[in-house]
Amino acid sequence: MTDHSGADRADVETRIFDGEAIDVVLQPTRRPPEPGEGGDDPFIANGYLGYCPPFNPRTYEAAPGIVCDQDQAVVLRDGTTIYTDIYRPDTDTPVPVIVSWSYFGKRPGDGLTEWNVHGVPPGTISRMAKFESVDPAYWCHMGYAVANADPRGVGHSEGDISFHGSQDARDGHDFVEWLAEQSWCSGRVGMAGNSGVAVTQWAIAAQQPPHLACIAPWEGTSDIFEEAIYEGGVPAPAVHSALAGLLTGPGRVEDMGEMARRHPFLNNYWRDKVADLSKISVPCYITASWSHFHLHGAFEGFRRVASENKWIRAHRDFEWPDMYSPDNIEDLRRFFDRYLKDIHNGWELTPRVRLEVMDALDCDYQVNRPEEEFPLARTQYEKLYLDASDGSLSTEPAPDEAHVVYDAAKGVATFDMAFPEQTEITGYLTLHLGVEARGNDDLDLFVNIQKLSTDGQWLPTSVLGQPHPGAWGKLRVSRRALDPARSTPWHPVLAHSGEEKLKPGQIVPVDIPIWPTSRIWHAGQRIRVQVAGHYIREGWFEPLSWETCNTGEHVLHTGGRHQSYLQIPVIPPKYRDGSHVYR
Repeated sequence: MTDHSGADRADVETRIFDGEAIDVVLQPTRRPPEPGEGGDDPFIANGYLGYCPPFNPRTYEAAPGIVCDQDQAVVLRDGTTIYTDIYRPDTDTPVPVIVSWSYFGKRPGDGLTEWNVHGVPPGTISRMAKFESVDPAYWCHMGYAVANADPRGVGHSEGDISFHGSQDARDGHDFVEWLAEQSWCSGRVGMAGNSGVAVTQWAIAAQQPPHLACIAPWEGTSDIFEEAIYEGGVPAPAVHSALAGLLTGPGRVEDMGEMARRHPFLNNYWRDKVADLSKISVPCYITASWSHFHLHGAFEGFRRVASENKWIRAHRDFEWPDMYSPDNIEDLRRFFDRYLKDIHNGWELTPRVRLEVMDALDCDYQVNRPEEEFPLARTQYEKLYLDASDGSLSTEPAPDEAHVVYDAAKGVATFDMAFPEQTEITGYLTLHLGVEARGNDDLDLFVNIQKLSTDGQWLPTSVLGQPHPGAWGKLRVSRRALDPARSTPWHPVLAHSGEEKLKPGQIVPVDIPIWPTSRIWHAGQRIRVQVAGHYIREGWFEPLSWETCNTGEHVLHTGGRHQSYLQIPVIPPKYRDGSHVYR
């Protein structure tokens, strides 16, 4: 039987990234099974991410009215062969095609009795669908083909897997153009999917394949280094190493987790994984969850793509139930009908920005509120000043110096204020702090912005039935230097170019970027700033983890020479009439 566990050692290969030679760490992938193998392998028997069924090129009826061209070969520009499954309507009329391009296996449903995805009832998603991708069982009946690709090095496709780099983007370009030439294709190609299937869309669209007509990146990180592996400068390599270990293929896969440990600052290896959003000119339908780690990348994509035809919808829910809800599927169909079928269905009247304004638990104050831009043009930035003497926030600077000390590994500091009137916070927040390390030369700070009831009880929002910690930010203080070219008065951006450790007794000012949010506080409800040296979240299923440097004590300084404040984006009502407020 084939060994599916892979070798114990990693390879190191020198590659050139925009003229810079960098050693890349690659680990063996899990090997695809041979025909008839896999029944006694727990990984293969359980299916799901990385599952690869035996190679079996054929054309067959996948479901009534749906034909599948399975394990179709596609030759890329450098001669590498990759394989795709294409589900298409059983018709002689050419149809547009929607691409799913990701690394977790193009036919994982073969390893499942049925999909079991958090927040999505069993039976919702057919076994023809890739993970986090559109479902052929719906889209083929709507007159679309669905192309589930195994990129370079995935499954039975030749080569080594390259996570989100320019090589992967060029391969995606070639795949789009190959699809457009097929006899069953109308010549129009779109892309859709969330999470990893969204991240790849930025890079492929930036390559500007001529037949790519539109994209729908739902919940897609746009900068792997800045938004995932070193968010706020705090290293989180474990998740990406674990993801690499799930993948199946004939060769090797980049170990981005190990690369993060060896290359902790920005270099051309990491820049190669960031798409040039300014080169994306096709229509885009983007979504963002206020509750998930793709949030920042989704809004960066909306703000920075060059397309004049771009839309974003921001919501409280988790990405999977949002993607497969009937209303959102139909909304996406209207977008694709407009740009893949040229049906003039009024899509252009869709508001450019639609926001869910969160309230408490699973109650939203507003749903799909129409806006024209983000951040909102009517935003009024206000500062709430921290006072360590009593753990308060105030609209006035704290006159006297004070400080609070907590254990670096386990402690928490909080600062509260009640809003005298209904207040909406929508946009990017910034926490400015004076900080000191005792017994260490560095600090990792984890920040949450929370809502409390009128009697001081925490009012979280609800995601998959679990309490969410609130709008968040992180910072490794030694990496506090900002990039002046990219920072704005409302959103600091770290330079990630080096580190500056702290000396004993040294107090330094830092600006911590808080990722965007949209939430209402009613009169008398309290806003809380929570600062800790560890991530605070109980019972969450995603294996989020960070390699922190925290020992000793953290000291937060406020008042006097060390004014610390939370800058909030306050959204005034669109209209007031006496006691009536219209948002």
